[in-house]
Order: sequence, then structure tokens, then C-alpha cells
Amino acid sequence: MPLASLVFLTPTAVLFALAAILPLVAFAELRRRDRRVRDVLGVPPPSGRAAGATAGALVLVPAVLAAAATQPVLELGRVRAERVDAQVYVVFDTSRSMMASSGPDGPTRLERSESIATQLRRALPEIPVGIASFTDRVLPHLFPTADAGAFAATVSRSIGIERPPPAGFYALQATSLSALSTLATRNFFPPSARRRLAVVFTDGESQNAGLRAASTLRARGVRPLFVHVWGRDERVYDAGKAAEPEYRPDPASIGMLRRFAAAAGGRVVDEHDVGRLVGAANAALGREGKRQREAERQLALAPWITLAALVPLGFVLLRRNF
Repeated sequence: MPLASLVFLTPTAVLFALAAILPLVAFAELRRRDRRVRDVLGVPPPSGRAAGATAGALVLVPAVLAAAATQPVLELGRVRAERVDAQVYVVFDTSRSMMASSGPDGPTRLERSESIATQLRRALPEIPVGIASFTDRVLPHLFPTADAGAFAATVSRSIGIERPPPAGFYALQATSLSALSTLATRNFFPPSARRRLAVVFTDGESQNAGLRAASTLRARGVRPLFVHVWGRDERVYDAGKAAEPEYRPDPASIGMLRRFAAAAGGRVVDEHDVGRLVGAANAALGREGKRQREAERQLALAPWITLAALVPLGFVLLRRNF
């Protein structure tokens, strides 16, 4: 799309320019009377050029105001088409087990999740995407937007281990998949979003989750897509040292995610299969849908055009007084 484009919010307001007929009629009548008086007094008439300038100024005032009434807006930057019938929340598990990595210098599960989420965001340019985190509760960080810059900034600045910490204390497992039901019950998605997707990045090492939460998601049309971020030999490190010596990855985590996803009408994909993740997201959201235009920045021109009307108006007043 062009870097700048001009749109009119109320184009029919240009008909206001027809109001220029009124001052022209009044001016013509004044000119007629002026000629009669001058004929009686024997005073020569003013030059036709001066009269033409005044008439032109009288026409310009309503014409300029009509242009302002059309509400011209200059759209600056990239103008994108944004889906209004579909929204996504990227949900990060921020429990301590997401600190696990293959070694002291290896990327943690959460860091890998953030990298994959960024790739997914780029693959869905027309879809408003929001960000949330969860442990034993879900916390929104960014409401769905098509602004990729806002997404990247929120991921880098707001998402972190136990930010905030879970409401309750657990030795190792603070994650509760049941908390995800909040996505369906707390107005995370507006009514206009008929296609609702929650992409959940987690290691699946959760407290036993009842399937009531999964049923709630399914009933409210929120489809979960779990990304299993996990490694069998990973440990929790902090400052290069083992921080949780008793921690061991739970091999039953994938089974728990699959049961929950099946009950909720969702899917589970492995962190290493980004292509499958993108394909599953596109399948859930659909390729077609209602779109609206949205510009990165908009500049309203109506106030400046209205000020421009002062130029011909001032000319008319000066001619009248002098």
C-alpha cells in the first residue's frame, strides 16, 4: 500500500459548496444597487477586476468549508487490511518450570516460546493478536491488535518468569490448565470475533486439570492450540547453576495436553514444528473474513482547511471596510 493516501470520511458534505450561490446572489444585488446610486450621483463604477476578486472570495469561503466538512484524513505509513471477525491470544506459561533448558547457556523454554510466537505473529499479518500469561490464573498484557510492533514490545518487556507470580504456592507445579477457562468467561474476545484462537505455549507440566475448563472453552468458541515446549533432559538453571535440583521433566505432560485439547476441540503441536503450528492457526482462523482498513497513523486535515477559509473571508471584510 502507498506510504500516504487521502480518504474522505463524509464525502457527500461537498454539496455544502452549493451554499456559495447565496453570497453571490447577495453580491449581485448589492452591485445592482451600487450602480443605481452611482448613476444618480454621477460617480464612475469600480473596476471589474476588483468586483471579480470579491466575488471569487465569496465563492471560496463556502467551498473551502465544504472541503473541510468532507473530513479529509491523510493516512500515513503502511495501510493494512485487518480481520475483524477473528482474533488470537498468544498465552505464555510463565511458571518456574519454563526456566528449564538443555544447559546453563541454552535458551529456556520461555525464550524459545517467545521466538516461536514472534514467527507466528509474522505469519498472521491481518489477524489482531493479543498477549496473555498464565500460571494458576490468566493475565492479559496486550489486547488483540494488528500492530506487530506493539506485540514485539510487549513480549520483550512484559513477559517473564512468574511475572506476576502464581496466587498460590506450589513446590514445582504452579501451572493450572483449568485457568484457561478465563479466556472464554472474562470478555477476552469481543462478540464480533466469531473465530477465536488461543495459542498456548507451555511445557504442560500442570496440576491435574479437570475437563470442565476444556468444555467451557469449546462451548464459548475458543479453540486452544497448545505448543508443547519441553525437553526430556532439561533442567532449571539460574545464573549458570542448577536452581531446582529436585526438578525432573514430566513425560506425562504431553498426554495431559492432548486430553485437554481433545476435550476443548483444539490441537497440540511440538515446538520444533513451526510450519505445522502456522498451518493449524490458519485452519482455525480461516482464510476469508470481514476486513477493515487501518493505517499506522492518521492526520485529520479538516481543522487546517477550516483555517484556510479565513484568507478569502478576510479579503472580503477588508474590501468591505476599505
